[in-house]
Amino acid sequence: MSICANDELLFTRACEKIIRQERERQGIGTLQEKTVHAVLKNFYEPESSHQEIRVGNFVADILRDNEIIEIQTRGFNKLRNKLDTFLKYYPVTIVYPIIHTKWLYWIDEATGEVSQKRKSPKRGTPYDAIPELYKIKPYLTDPNLHLCLVLINAEEYRLLNGWSRDRKKGSTRYDRIPTALVDEFYIGSLSDYGCLIPEGLPEEFTSADFAKAAQIPRGRAQTALTILHYIGAVARSGKQGRSYCYRLGDVLFKGTAP
Repeated sequence: MSICANDELLFTRACEKIIRQERERQGIGTLQEKTVHAVLKNFYEPESSHQEIRVGNFVADILRDNEIIEIQTRGFNKLRNKLDTFLKYYPVTIVYPIIHTKWLYWIDEATGEVSQKRKSPKRGTPYDAIPELYKIKPYLTDPNLHLCLVLINAEEYRLLNGWSRDRKKGSTRYDRIPTALVDEFYIGSLSDYGCLIPEGLPEEFTSADFAKAAQIPRGRAQTALTILHYIGAVARSGKQGRSYCYRLGDVLFKGTAP
């Protein structure tokens, strides 16, 4: 899905608004871990009267036009109880941010010194959502549940408090500051899960083929195929040694539940 110039402008404004508010409230350099969450909440709904709305025993990030939007930066297992309630009353879209390009800063707690930024060699892709989606797999076929995988660029600040000699391994993430909106992958129906199927697969393929085409580890490919098989986006067609063989499922072509 391509991002239009207006989306980029609105995202930039949301970043500026949240960062300005937090710095005015707490002082420069004291932003909290929830910055990504706050920016996305204001990007998708700038009107505060539609934010933090109680539904049953829970609070929805956004409720407008009879639809709930939940921003979840991690820990989808914590969403299960919320989804049990929310899905009874409203369509729900879970927005999951994925850091596409990241610049790292290191903070020395003793001196307060912040290092020069360094670009991380890792690049985020929609496949980074796979471990989280697995945690709510039973909910994925609910027609009221939608997903929005949002790729953003961000600056990440980490404390030099790790256990390794350079104090980086096992360090604490202090905050992530969004800098740009890169792309959105909206999954509004089962057929939309095709965005998680890489191009170049043979007609019949294994998890190894999937991993190679998607450029992800074999374990993540296996988890992805478990999810895609559950929702009917792929079907098992036999075995090759100890590995299952797959083909594309009817859901991708019909857009209906298996």
